[in-house]
Amino acid sequence: MAHIEVPEGVPGIRSLVMFRPETGKPLYELAQVLLRGPSTLSEAERELIAAYVSYRNDCMFCMSSHAAAARCLYGDAKNTVDEVLKDMRHAPVSNKLKALLHIAGKVQILSKEVTPDDIVAARKEGADDREIHDTVLIAAAFCMFNRYVDGLASFTPTDPEVYEAMGERMAKGYVMPAETAY
Repeated sequence: MAHIEVPEGVPGIRSLVMFRPETGKPLYELAQVLLRGPSTLSEAERELIAAYVSYRNDCMFCMSSHAAAARCLYGDAKNTVDEVLKDMRHAPVSNKLKALLHIAGKVQILSKEVTPDDIVAARKEGADDREIHDTVLIAAAFCMFNRYVDGLASFTPTDPEVYEAMGERMAKGYVMPAETAY
């Protein structure tokens, strides 16, 4: 049960956005820009970064929903998501993505832990400034989203099928739900 009075049975951040749409709108817009906007990182890779940070933060709702979106976007290679969450270093992703996930993991712990060597390593694998910037911002934003969802104890479904359907919706983009428009 959530710590505040939100619509019952509405999972995760959606219930919090319904509680306060004027703060939810910019959060949805930020997610849309970061995860669906123009980028040389694929939408699947960006969702995977979000899921990875959420996994490391032990935020079951965000990890499950963004992992589901990433699986949907990866299509036939959907098992990549679970392999990254199990052991990023040995997962079947590019060395560039591994270097970016390493940076995201450092941001998740303490952003000051990101070193010049981490940036050099990512650049060596082909990451450009925009990809490094967006990785750090996705990681930072998801630390905030994770803390928002868990700090207010929003409803976290346990049924994997709920997340599969959620992931299919999220793979299409992030828009304010009509019932929350203000």
